[in-house]
Amino acid sequence: MRYVSELPYATKEEEHVVIPMSDGVRLSARIWRPTASDREPVPAVLEYIPYRKRDLTSVRDSVHHPYIAGHGYACVRVDVRGTGESEGVLKDEYLEREQADAEEVLAWLAEQPWCDGATGMMGLSWGAFAALQVAARRPPSLRAIVIASFTDDRHHDDMHYMGGAMLSDNLAEAGTMFAYATCPPDPAVVGDRWRDMWRERLENTDPWVLEWLRHQRRDDYWRHASVSENYQDVRCPVLASSGWADGYSNAVTRLLGNLDVPRKGLIGPWSHKFPHLGEPGPAIGYLQEVVRWWDHWLKGVDNGVMDGPMLRTWMQDSVPPSTSYEERPGRWVAEPTWPSPHIHPVTYPLTRHRIEPPGPDGAGDAGEAMTVRSPLSVGQFAGKWASYNAPPDLPYDQREEDGGSLVFETEPLTERLEILGSPTVDLDLSADRPVAMVAARLSDVSPDGAATRVTYGLLNLTRREDTENPEPLEPGRRYRATLQLNGVAQAFPPGHRVRLSLSTSYWPLAWPPPEPALLSVHERSSTLTLPVRPTEEPDEISAAPFGEPEGTPPLGVTSLAPPESRWEVKRDLVDYRSELEIVKDQGLVRFDEIGLEAGRRAYERYTAVADDFTSASGESAWTMRFRRGDWDVRVVTRTRLSCDERDFFVDATLDGYEGERRVFSRTWNETVPRDLL
Repeated sequence: MRYVSELPYATKEEEHVVIPMSDGVRLSARIWRPTASDREPVPAVLEYIPYRKRDLTSVRDSVHHPYIAGHGYACVRVDVRGTGESEGVLKDEYLEREQADAEEVLAWLAEQPWCDGATGMMGLSWGAFAALQVAARRPPSLRAIVIASFTDDRHHDDMHYMGGAMLSDNLAEAGTMFAYATCPPDPAVVGDRWRDMWRERLENTDPWVLEWLRHQRRDDYWRHASVSENYQDVRCPVLASSGWADGYSNAVTRLLGNLDVPRKGLIGPWSHKFPHLGEPGPAIGYLQEVVRWWDHWLKGVDNGVMDGPMLRTWMQDSVPPSTSYEERPGRWVAEPTWPSPHIHPVTYPLTRHRIEPPGPDGAGDAGEAMTVRSPLSVGQFAGKWASYNAPPDLPYDQREEDGGSLVFETEPLTERLEILGSPTVDLDLSADRPVAMVAARLSDVSPDGAATRVTYGLLNLTRREDTENPEPLEPGRRYRATLQLNGVAQAFPPGHRVRLSLSTSYWPLAWPPPEPALLSVHERSSTLTLPVRPTEEPDEISAAPFGEPEGTPPLGVTSLAPPESRWEVKRDLVDYRSELEIVKDQGLVRFDEIGLEAGRRAYERYTAVADDFTSASGESAWTMRFRRGDWDVRVVTRTRLSCDERDFFVDATLDGYEGERRVFSRTWNETVPRDLL
């Protein structure tokens, strides 16, 4: 990262600006804008998230918002209602009230004397969700958006459910927001009201996982704010990005293929991060790209930003398996449109443990059945659904996972094979239980046998036809089921093999079915289809199409206690208990500018006993601490999810502390019926 202090515009910062909502609630904003905007109004760019602008995102914000402001924009960072210094309570994600607030914020910005009436929205993750969802509501001032790591379909392709199977991130992310939504505002900003505001949050927040568990099938809850319901609602230009290591790698190409507004896509090798902070590298000069986008769509500058390919992406070269990479070797390639004329689906029949060369007719007549009933240990090296690259959380060597899977493999490749897009697996199958799942993993197998997972997909077979109206399987009956694997750009070198592995569990990445199921897969009539990008196709992009990452110098922080990261897989061969334990402790830091000390510690634990599928349980616990002088406040949350064959059980606690004195405590013990899950 190159830090830049000399920018085209001198800027000033307003640390706490109150924006009134129509119901009387006041939101808190931080604004960076050119000093000249008092005389010469500029466009405004909004980032709208619940992660506390004054402290917890302040360092990150200080790198990109002053940078964009220094290029002639008013950058506005607003805490969502009920977070940071914004009043109210945050009860769930992407509610109607949240989106209506965003529209009111945009209208307020457009009316300010320092704004010329044009606005944009940008963000990563929640901020990107918010921008895309608000764009679909068409507020009059919104001219364009810039989004990174997002989805357009909240049920099909988010942290909650994947292919109708429930992800463990449904618990983990609920635990995250249970903690963030119950933190106090800073008394240095809101004064003596801080305790009443905090108490309101504590008393009116429930564990978010409860609501997410009550909607196990696609229904109106998930359809709300899913832009995939009607892509035509979005009428402004979109610059969309993500990373192949992120859980949100699929939405960029879906937007490119379904929107009919000016749009560009960018996918690197990154985890869940902005591209200028991208890990694994290479990170890119993303903020320069963002400024060019704003210059064209908010200021009308004819800078050629829409010239060139629709999609630029990192074609990843083969690497040994590892839970973390500093850099992913590869090269940039480009596609003029999406779907791309350069990419051709190639279908490979599956025979007994073999991926056969493609035939003229694709799948053949059904052959013998091959069976698999996976142990619960399959999935312990799966990594996180969405990698954050800290602690190391990418999938490890797949050989141990493959021991409990049905495996198909090519002969060693005689020439380089490149794929770009979403592979699909079409299965002719039956199961011996009414509820069953299948996980499909595609791996790059090197000559020494090491297997690097390239992509994967999940399918709850009760939802093989419809995630809105699932139906139990009839044991022994044959069905056709198609799994779409996550999109990827990957090269397989000569001498390597392509491996497809099928399993009936993938714990703890996905919650297991109520009981083990024996899956029968028929050879020849089951196939793997790869989106092949012929190596002779031109890359249509220069070798170094992006500049070096740039930003403004970050705010100063002082480390007071070191961070801790841990990712441990444990197995007890006495009682056959297995456990995945994850620690992500940010340590304790002082934000020097405001004299505030803050600490965050997240703990996750997933356990199971032998192959008892009802023994699966997960725990998410957080401690959030804020301290300045005599003011010392902590929030401690814990959420545990367990199950039997018929129900899920949620046991949760929320405690608030002033110093060592507990001033608030609440407990939940709830039961939610399983819905063919």
